[in-house]
Amino acid sequence: MTEAQNNGALAGLRVVEMGQLLAGPFCGQLLGDMGADVIKIEAPGKGDPMRVWGQGEEKVQWEVIARNKRSVTCNLRVPEGQAIAAELIKKADVLVENFKPGTLEKWGLSPEELHKHNPGLIIARMSGYGQTGPYSKRAGFGGIGEAMGGWRYIVGEPDRAPSRMGVSIGDTLCATYGTMGVLAALHHREKTGEGQVIDTALYEAVLQVMEGLVPEYDYNGFIRERSGSILPGIAPSNVYSCKDGPFMIGGNNDAIFARLAQAMGQPELAESPKYATHLARGENQTQLDNLINEWTATLTMDEVDALMIEYSIPAGRVYTAKDMLDDPHFKAREAIIEVETEGHGRLKMQNAFPRFSKSQSGFRKSAPTHPGQHNAEIFGELLGWGEQELTKYQAEGFV
Repeated sequence: MTEAQNNGALAGLRVVEMGQLLAGPFCGQLLGDMGADVIKIEAPGKGDPMRVWGQGEEKVQWEVIARNKRSVTCNLRVPEGQAIAAELIKKADVLVENFKPGTLEKWGLSPEELHKHNPGLIIARMSGYGQTGPYSKRAGFGGIGEAMGGWRYIVGEPDRAPSRMGVSIGDTLCATYGTMGVLAALHHREKTGEGQVIDTALYEAVLQVMEGLVPEYDYNGFIRERSGSILPGIAPSNVYSCKDGPFMIGGNNDAIFARLAQAMGQPELAESPKYATHLARGENQTQLDNLINEWTATLTMDEVDALMIEYSIPAGRVYTAKDMLDDPHFKAREAIIEVETEGHGRLKMQNAFPRFSKSQSGFRKSAPTHPGQHNAEIFGELLGWGEQELTKYQAEGFV
């Protein structure tokens, strides 16, 4: 898909993305994937640190988070750069920022000031603790939000210190809720013409997915603890060992467990008082997991997979990236696409998500290879600069 073919749900929407690393840029990625024109403001010089983040010898994570974006450089720490940013924002529908609260205000770019010139502007603000409250001025990263929001305490083995996921889930959750807020605010603006501020905090984004953790304590005095690979009381639902690797089975519904018992050649398990009901299986979770593991250990993953399909039991391999690239379902759904990037040639990455039946999201533009790659294009298009103005501001260090 190219810009000319862009029929995304947000085609025609202009987003200015300020900030760096994960939360703000991931919000920008989601909006860009849905068709928005995302103009990323980077600091002159090195630009966003995400350009050199990631695993492996060649850092390619930038190719995902900066796809469908155009890059301009602007020194936001001097009044001239702040004035340039203000002019760009006047032309925008949405501003995304993830600076420490008070930073925009310090730069003369407060929501109140921006709304004077652009009353329909939607401002998505992402921070560690939100724009208000006693912690608002503290520095915050995704991992801190995960800890404060309750995630870290319950992740890992019970006999060890809290663990983490292998991705920055606090940042991406905050960005996802920020994106949701932008979409709701667009609907509000369509009805009223009013822009507004969306205040998302890393710790509150994590708190939203904590299920019954708070009311369980409030009502029952129950504190969830780390439980390793299981959810206490939800059985069987675990990763089991086959001859050639790990395999996930979710058989915790009564009817499904009865089918699992048949697949195991042990139908009597579904009639046993220890395993016949959801509550009984939860009380005997460890013993049941050991029984299933003894069975899977005698089979290969292919053999277990075939039985799970035959008996209609939710199950599957524990995938690595290599497994994803080899899987026919990923290919049929185009969950992973191969695209041409300016920085790294042909590259495979996750496709845009979710899917739309009439206004499909997608990859239209490769990530900018260097900060300010689109300075001439955007400053000319939106601010009317010619070569003389651009050269002058570059020489003065403002862009």
